[in-house]
Amino acid sequence: MRNIKPVWRGLLLFVGFGVIGYGIGLVLGLLVNHTLQFTGSVPSVFTLLFAFTAFFLGVYGYRGITRGLTWQVIGTLVGGFFIVLMRWLLPILMPAKLQPMPLFGEFFFTEPSWVFGCLVGVLSFLAGVGVVDDWFKWARGIETPEHHADKPGWEKYLGVSLDHKVIGVQYTVTALLLIAIGGLFAMIFRTELAESGLQFLTTNLNLFDQNGPKLYNTLMSLHGMIMIVSILLGVSGVINYVVPLLLGAQDMAFPRLNAFSFWIAVPAAVLLLMSLFLGGFDTGWTGYPPLSARAPVGMQMFFLGVFSAGWSSILGALNVLATVIRMRAKGMTAFRLPIFVWAAVATSLIALTATQLIGLSFQLVMFQRLFGMGFFDPAKGGNPILYQHLFWFYSHPAVYVFVLPGLGVISELLPVFVRKPLFGYRWVAMSSLGIALVGFLVWAHHMFVSGMNEYLRVPFMYSTLLVAVPTGVKFFSWVATLWKGKIETPTPMLFVLGGIIVFLLGGLSGPPNGTVSTDLHLHDTYFIVGHFHDTIFGGFVFPFFAALYYWFPKATGRRMNETLGKIHFWLMTPSFLVLTLLMMRVGLIGMRRRIADYDPALGIDTYHLVMTISGFLIALSVLIFFYNFFNSIKNGEKAEGNVWRSRSPEWQVPSPMPPHNYDYPFEVVGEPYDYGLADSKYVEFIKTKEAEHVKTPHG
Repeated sequence: MRNIKPVWRGLLLFVGFGVIGYGIGLVLGLLVNHTLQFTGSVPSVFTLLFAFTAFFLGVYGYRGITRGLTWQVIGTLVGGFFIVLMRWLLPILMPAKLQPMPLFGEFFFTEPSWVFGCLVGVLSFLAGVGVVDDWFKWARGIETPEHHADKPGWEKYLGVSLDHKVIGVQYTVTALLLIAIGGLFAMIFRTELAESGLQFLTTNLNLFDQNGPKLYNTLMSLHGMIMIVSILLGVSGVINYVVPLLLGAQDMAFPRLNAFSFWIAVPAAVLLLMSLFLGGFDTGWTGYPPLSARAPVGMQMFFLGVFSAGWSSILGALNVLATVIRMRAKGMTAFRLPIFVWAAVATSLIALTATQLIGLSFQLVMFQRLFGMGFFDPAKGGNPILYQHLFWFYSHPAVYVFVLPGLGVISELLPVFVRKPLFGYRWVAMSSLGIALVGFLVWAHHMFVSGMNEYLRVPFMYSTLLVAVPTGVKFFSWVATLWKGKIETPTPMLFVLGGIIVFLLGGLSGPPNGTVSTDLHLHDTYFIVGHFHDTIFGGFVFPFFAALYYWFPKATGRRMNETLGKIHFWLMTPSFLVLTLLMMRVGLIGMRRRIADYDPALGIDTYHLVMTISGFLIALSVLIFFYNFFNSIKNGEKAEGNVWRSRSPEWQVPSPMPPHNYDYPFEVVGEPYDYGLADSKYVEFIKTKEAEHVKTPHG
């Protein structure tokens, strides 16, 4: 096995331990349910846990992520059996107060056992991966180095690192993996929708203890939340990698907290995938009660996974704010900050103050299911509308968590490829904070048909329309920056331009949803689906790809293939426009969202077939990107010098960046986006104590 390449060794162990896990699950399922369920939940979830752990064992050995996943599996089983023991023991000790309780259930463990076991599993993962080792040593009075040096090579990305650049790559690659999984789910149910009538997700299907329509609901729901988590991780990846470089900082303010913020997202992703195998759920990504209060155990895995991922957002946001406030280079005043840093600050303010609300709403449903607390049960005095208020108070501002970094990327890259100053820099900076502020005042436009008090509709309608003002500031800035510029169109610039166009479509399709009279008809139709995908692709996906193509040379010292990058863009962009425009078209005709089948009398079968083909073309374009991305790490053209002729400080030093970023500190002496202006410069590097200045090229 030692002579086999790590990836192939991992795949062999993936298959071998997957078979072992499947066999164990079959036996346990037989013991509990007294029947062999070859496609059931119990063998499936054990296959998932064993196979993925074994893959990393083959690739990396028993350390880092492998040890974390192993401890998570063990912790989940130990926690589950602990509850089994308590449920058996307590009625014996207190027979007058407690009746005997079932020890096992349809999914092997009962729901309380799974919830407690998975919570213990998350904590066990964090202990096993080693991200809390230094904190435990400090608690025992043991000193540790300020920084732990990383070994060169790829292996550092599978273990705990305190380097913000490594953590940024870890976030980004994890986000890409989740995008691939969420996209696969979309392709499955998009294929089902290619024609009216049930094609292969039929009522006779039985997979993971779900029939076809139930499996459709689970895949559709998980597609939404897995993509949302992947976006949050992608946002964190770009911010983690880029912000300290733009500030001139050696690292983030709290490197260990930074590592913790990433690693807690890994067991959260595992829990989300476990929800598919533990009966699934049929609520969509929003998890509304009463459906979520009576869905299978998979619903609890969904809640617990998102709850855990929320800690990643909260702690990461705190770290970003502390870094920007305390670790800027000399001379970098507020209005000399790169515009992407302003976007990161606005994003972090939202994530820090609002994420608790979605965690709270999910936690309350968990407690209602576990302990019978009737928070959202009208029979017990609860109110399901309260859940929607709590949920959307985070989940609409979360849209700006998704898009503000992307809009920051557009504003950051546009002057580089237009060779002009960014028009209205201060207005653009303030517009990010304006969007973050107004974003907290619009949540109830999601609830116009919910049954909430009618007098609330009009104020929320006006506040929703108001958010277009700071967003419009950005569009005017971009158009004015482009006007009479010397426009260059390498791959990053293509995705910037694509992001502007697609986000504009998302913005123009938004007001009909924010206006009460039209939303009453459009709500829960495919028009909403098309609008949301335009907003997310234009505000995050296109800028995310632009950022990856742009900063890839800085991270690796090599460039991605331009030809493949342009094929990626020109294949994905028209396909996506066709997809979302047809989504809105069938929504206007009467197609409802979140359904596995539709009435052939609507006459939209052809539209759905075209949408399905467009979806597969988008998937093909992303596969081309994946090949380009991973192949270029080793085989890409070497990137020497300032490949984009940028004024930004990270491009004034060789690529890839050294471990602590800059060998010499720099001082900000000019404006960040004065492209094309003679004798202007943004930063000067200080090489001696006497502050000898070395000028950098202004491009």
